[in-house]
Amino acid sequence: MPETKTYTPEGFKALQDELDFLVNVRVEENKKEISTARSFGDLSENSEYDAAKEEQGKIHARIAELREMIANAKIIDESQIDESKVSVGSIVVVYNVTRGREFTYHIVGSYETDPVNGKISDDSPVGRSLLGAGEGDEVLVPGVREQVLQVKSVTRAKESR
Repeated sequence: MPETKTYTPEGFKALQDELDFLVNVRVEENKKEISTARSFGDLSENSEYDAAKEEQGKIHARIAELREMIANAKIIDESQIDESKVSVGSIVVVYNVTRGREFTYHIVGSYETDPVNGKISDDSPVGRSLLGAGEGDEVLVPGVREQVLQVKSVTRAKESR
C-alpha cells in the first residue's frame, strides 16, 4: 500500500505544477526529439534516438511517481493548526544550546526538503524532535551527537496562509 505523505499547500501545488509541466510540455518536446532523431536514419547506431527514448522513459516514470504522490498526499489544513506549536508548515527559530548558535527552520513534508534554504523534513531527527514543541520549550535531538534545542519562536509560513 502506498505511503501517505504530508505536504504544505505550497508543496502539493509544486507537485501538481511539475506534473502539469511534464504532461503538457515535456512529453510533447520529447516526442519531437524522438521524431528528429529517427530522421537521422539507422536506429541501431543512432545515439540521439537512444538518448531521446531513454529520456522518454524517465519522463513517464516521473509522471507515474507524481500521480501516485498526489493520489496519496495529505495536505495540511491551516485552519486546524495550533499556531503556537511546531507542526508541518511552521517556521521555528531555535537556539542550539549544544553549539551555541541560533538557527531558523521551516518544517516541511519529507518531499519538500531543501536544507540549503532551511527547509527540513518533519521526518528528520531535528524536525521530529521539534514537532509539538512551543516557544520556550527545550527538546533533545537524538543522534551520534545529541543536541539540545531551545525554541525561541514558532510562526506559520506566510505563503501557507
